[in-house]
Amino acid sequence: MLEVNVKEVIDDLKTVHDFLRWAVSRFNEAEVFFGHGTDNAWDEAVALTLFTLYLPNDIGDGVLHTRLTKTEKQQLIDIYLRRIDERIPASYITNLAYFNGLPFYVDERVLVPRSPIGELIERQFLGLVEQPPQRILDLCTGSGCIAIACAHQFFDSEVDAVDLSPDALDVAAMNIHNHELDDRVHAIQSDLFSSLSGQKYDLIVTNPPYVDREDIDDMPEEFHHEPEMGLGSGDDGLDLTRKILSQAAAHLNDGGVLICEVGNSMVHLIEQFPSVDFHWIEFERGGLGVFQLTKQQLVHYQPLFDEAVK
Repeated sequence: MLEVNVKEVIDDLKTVHDFLRWAVSRFNEAEVFFGHGTDNAWDEAVALTLFTLYLPNDIGDGVLHTRLTKTEKQQLIDIYLRRIDERIPASYITNLAYFNGLPFYVDERVLVPRSPIGELIERQFLGLVEQPPQRILDLCTGSGCIAIACAHQFFDSEVDAVDLSPDALDVAAMNIHNHELDDRVHAIQSDLFSSLSGQKYDLIVTNPPYVDREDIDDMPEEFHHEPEMGLGSGDDGLDLTRKILSQAAAHLNDGGVLICEVGNSMVHLIEQFPSVDFHWIEFERGGLGVFQLTKQQLVHYQPLFDEAVK
């Protein structure tokens, strides 16, 4: 636990900027891990500070030079130290995360949104789909962020947001309602495709659990606040992905496309299916391990995928 002279901090630091600088120094001193919506100490400190002071995200830089009351100073110290001592990602403290510029309620029932698939949604899957999809499936939806972001980009679409976890679906339903999309985005409990008999889609987007056993064991403490059900998928991280590959074709319309994220487990996937022509997508803002396969390809490779899940 980090030792802090609270009286000294309250007496010597005056402005919002003073406290942001102090927080960044303490985060770096404590070697806090960033990777849940922010990737650096400054942005993490800003998120916690704005939340604590009830300030909007779009407030101008002028507020940095405003002075704080003693009560506000103590509240900021408390929240910074909670982030350090408990290693809780900021989004779980604030119950707020942003994905594609949209706000989402999050808590420890769901992963903090951070998929590079967001970049593809912003571009409306340019070059990956033949035409704007009318029916979209977000498989393993978690907070519902991918389903909701897709609905915002494709105004005429119907989106099914599917997850096995009832807890995750409660969060997804809350976000769907908050975004006023109850009429177009539907939260459905299903073990992958098991409750979707007869349903077909133009686009299946999935960010399933894909972390392999070794990476689960080596993850920074912050990740262990997230539901392990949303992270791990067997020794090689591909238990669910193999099932998705085997079953997806039956739920795609002709011309349909599967977009699937497997992160670092792409190495295992390529090794297991060396003959499969995965289209690995490149991202302008960073990220890897997301592939595209068309329905035609899924059908072509169906025997391989079926064999892998036996």
